[in-house]
Amino acid sequence: MDIIKPSTIAGVMELLPDSQAVFDRMKNTIEDTFKDYGFLAIDTPVIEKNEILFAKGGGETEKQIFEIASDSKDMSLRFDLTVPLARYVSEHLSDLNFPFKRYQIGKVYRGERNQKGRYKEFYQADIDIIGHNDLAIYNDALLARVIFEAFNRINFPNITFHINNRKLLNGFFKSLEIEDSTEVLRTIDKKDKIGIDKTKTLLKEIIGEDKANKTLEFINADNENTEILDNLAGFADNDLFKKGLEELKTIYDYMIKFGIDDKNIKIDLAITRGLDYYTSTVYETFINGYESIGSVCSGGRYENLASNFTKQNLPGVGMSIGLTRLFYQLQELGLVEEEKSSKIDFLILPMDKEYHFYAIDVLHKLKDQGKKADIFLEDGKFKKKINYADKINAKYAVIIGEEEVSKNQVSIKNMESGEQFNKNIEELDF
Repeated sequence: MDIIKPSTIAGVMELLPDSQAVFDRMKNTIEDTFKDYGFLAIDTPVIEKNEILFAKGGGETEKQIFEIASDSKDMSLRFDLTVPLARYVSEHLSDLNFPFKRYQIGKVYRGERNQKGRYKEFYQADIDIIGHNDLAIYNDALLARVIFEAFNRINFPNITFHINNRKLLNGFFKSLEIEDSTEVLRTIDKKDKIGIDKTKTLLKEIIGEDKANKTLEFINADNENTEILDNLAGFADNDLFKKGLEELKTIYDYMIKFGIDDKNIKIDLAITRGLDYYTSTVYETFINGYESIGSVCSGGRYENLASNFTKQNLPGVGMSIGLTRLFYQLQELGLVEEEKSSKIDFLILPMDKEYHFYAIDVLHKLKDQGKKADIFLEDGKFKKKINYADKINAKYAVIIGEEEVSKNQVSIKNMESGEQFNKNIEELDF
């Protein structure tokens, strides 16, 4: 039989145990933060009906969806956690309490083009607050506080939230009599990738030189946050713009009150996010000094989460951490500390199979004390067994040979210091 060379497909992340331990610690820390703020866990299926996934799809999104080959051909792998959330809330509307604070950490699947740091399978860590008919704007600031604390807990306190408001943007475009702002927003969204000169050229082609210049003046405001907010009133005078400005000011004030320092907030009028999905607040989050890796957490507010699935009005606000990509980027930059994957305190090493039952009794005693213990039952010489204890980073090796059994004892070796001592079975208490 031919041997198949083992390999994974491009665009998936598979870690060795030590790196997996670091990833899991990061994931669990973020999850604990979500829980501490009262967010409830949900776990939606990886597979959804196509009619659900495509409800807000189309264009590039639909091209990236992985369909499942079956006779019915009406199922695909989820491409994010938001569309399943919309279906979930609509389906279980009468069983949920609002505002509904949910978190989910799970894998999603996209047909991404193969490139470094981009994945076809990756973890997202999402939090959302969903209202029924209405949702107070203050929740937008609370969400930022939760994310801020999550990054603090994983030892990245120096992040900056770039925030904007889509009502503010659309109100400004309305003042310029730009009826369809879709192409304008798309161009602004690409500004950092294509550069300011290319952006200006494209805007001139879309809306003319005068409006392009006014748009660039608007989005390039780079003063202190309070100055930008104070100066914005002069850019437009319509109800939509005023409402957006009022919301932006409120969220900024509440973020400060929630303990996010002004230096960790940037009023950034060039942030647009999804062209149709977000209707008010939008966020992009960057690690200070490492902006080149891109946004590490993004999101915003939407007026009706589930308009495709229910006539009920379900406004919400959400933020998402692309956990797999974040971990990859931090690992590439050497910003995450590796750790030994083993969490075993005691590894029991019977020197011969005739001592196995004795060793298992010792295992039970340690387990009854709540200790993290394991037993090595493979054949081999002492050197092989003690080397294994060292490689898995066990704190102590519990050695059981003829002498130990005859004296009803165990020999315990501290694997770090090399110190070794004996204990009677009856005294086996740590």
